[in-house]
Amino acid sequence: MNESTSSLRRTKMETIQIKRFCSPLILLLLSIPVAGRAQAAQKTAPQTPQQTVTPAAAPTATKPTGSPAGSPATSGPAVGNSVSFANNATYAGPMDASRYIIGPEDSLQVTVWKEPTLSGNFPVRPDGMISLVLVGDLPAAGLTPMALSNDITARLRKYIQDPVVTVAVLGVNSQRIFMVGEVGKVGPIMLTPGMTPLQAIVSAGGLSQFANSKRIYILRMVAGKQQKIPFNYKQALKGENTGMTLLPGDTIVVP
Repeated sequence: MNESTSSLRRTKMETIQIKRFCSPLILLLLSIPVAGRAQAAQKTAPQTPQQTVTPAAAPTATKPTGSPAGSPATSGPAVGNSVSFANNATYAGPMDASRYIIGPEDSLQVTVWKEPTLSGNFPVRPDGMISLVLVGDLPAAGLTPMALSNDITARLRKYIQDPVVTVAVLGVNSQRIFMVGEVGKVGPIMLTPGMTPLQAIVSAGGLSQFANSKRIYILRMVAGKQQKIPFNYKQALKGENTGMTLLPGDTIVVP
């Protein structure tokens, strides 16, 4: 009995020791998959991409559709029965070439097809005339390029069979007005059809802070005499003085 009791006690003691040894080992083994799953979750979690800022591309000059290779972006002198103002420093807006009236000091290009000796550049004299070979002096001021072309064609029929004439305005020097006084830009301004004094003042950069808007006037030559025409700036701003239009050679004075 004593031996069996002692053996039973030893067995219980060994069992208790085995349990004490195995419990930490089992917990350690169970914790390994949990840590592995946590690391895997961190690896697979989506990361927020860093935002990058790229500099905006610099604007590039574009050429009009149909421009020949190597040509500049801006348009050159007009060809044919037309007028070019784009390269003029005092350009104030588009003008209909078919309605343009040639004036003194304008520069014209007259081209007679297959007749280089009759073609060339011709300035309009202060008296409004130009001089051509065979034709002599003929009036140009007061005509449109198309009307002048038809006139030259009719005159050349006496010397040439079926002449083909083209007139182009190369330099516009007659259709100008002048700004004097307290405006943003003093000097000549290109005159467009129907331009009003208010539009001219805007084209000149507006009135300065020292301008006296109540005493603005226009100087105009009529029959060889200079006239002084008052201009009410405040009424023009309200749309009450819109009937007045400028003429070539007018001078707007802003005290």
